[in-house]
Amino acid sequence: MDHTASIFIELGGVLFCLGVIGHIASRVGVSPIPFYLIAGLAFGQGGLLSLGASEEFIETGAEIGVVLLLLTLGLEYTADELLHGLRKQAPSGAVDLLLNAAPGVGAAFVLGWGATAAVVMGGVTAISSSGIIAKVLGDLGRLGNRETPVVLSVLVIEDLAMAVYLPILTALLAHQTVARGSLTLAIALGALVTVLYVALKHSSKVTRLVFNPKSERNDEIILLRALGLALLVAGVAQRLQVSAAVGAFLVGIALSGPVAEGAREVLTPLRDLFAAVFFVFFGLHTDPAEIPPVLAAASVLALLGVATKVATGWWAARRAGIATLGRFRAGAELVARGEFSIVIAGLAVSAGVNTQLGPLAASYVLFMAVLGPLAARFVEPVTRAGMRRRNRKPTTPATGGPPVL
Repeated sequence: MDHTASIFIELGGVLFCLGVIGHIASRVGVSPIPFYLIAGLAFGQGGLLSLGASEEFIETGAEIGVVLLLLTLGLEYTADELLHGLRKQAPSGAVDLLLNAAPGVGAAFVLGWGATAAVVMGGVTAISSSGIIAKVLGDLGRLGNRETPVVLSVLVIEDLAMAVYLPILTALLAHQTVARGSLTLAIALGALVTVLYVALKHSSKVTRLVFNPKSERNDEIILLRALGLALLVAGVAQRLQVSAAVGAFLVGIALSGPVAEGAREVLTPLRDLFAAVFFVFFGLHTDPAEIPPVLAAASVLALLGVATKVATGWWAARRAGIATLGRFRAGAELVARGEFSIVIAGLAVSAGVNTQLGPLAASYVLFMAVLGPLAARFVEPVTRAGMRRRNRKPTTPATGGPPVL
């Protein structure tokens, strides 16, 4: 009974504080994500007030938050749009992975950590945070922008690449034989292809699993079935070494028509709740005392990470015929790193690859999780101002006409 009371007290305090933080962020006009992460630092190990009783619940809530973020993101697009985007942006996805893995691989070799750590750090720096970016796009009202499908295509390619990378990394860290590692990879790829096939070819059947479009809309049934189906598919995907985020995203893609619209409406408040818990969870598992020793290396990696992601987004949006402002937005929106980077670093730390790898990855992710939303928020007004100054013709003070040459 006392344990339950402690959970209620801790959760109530955390959620109330997040509500206050979110209100302040909305008044200031910025995304609340960086503030949620900092709040997690305050409540985590080595922070001002360590949580104990509710930590397991918060961890589970964070996983649900990722599923809901990707589910609602998938609801914005149809299977045909996904397939078209993947075909068109495949070269951009390949460039994105290679360009953004390079700083991590280079850092591992410069620090003398070896080839295994280089494979790990390449994954840490390469993959953007689908969860954070989904939240930022929703907060800033950019889901309907022309560059958003480009950003989502790059994210989906990254998530699909993770379905190949994670089994390989797991086999490498476990020192498995080539045969055993190949079997793990084959199972993961088979599960991924199956989920993609169902989402693209049988979306109408998936829609009927949630609710019959011909019946009168019932929000309670839509909520329970959509959430249940997303969690079920995400869990099966995770069990088969495929990203749970990919599974949830494809469920959203598979739902269509009025059912998708209804699911989006009823899931949005639930998504916002668990998304806030997800971002707090990042901070909870970062000890502030571990940050100073790796601060310099994490800062350099963060600067390189911003540059490579902006370049990736710019190039991908340019290939899609997006104007200059949209290219800047696409690049800035891809900056954030998050859940996958933490998962990859966690696997390496558990395998005993290097004692400094965990703190470096956590510091890097914290930097990028803060810089990503801020860059996405401020790139548009700054870019607009710069374009206005560049396009404005200089005038002489006296006449206001063209300058005298």
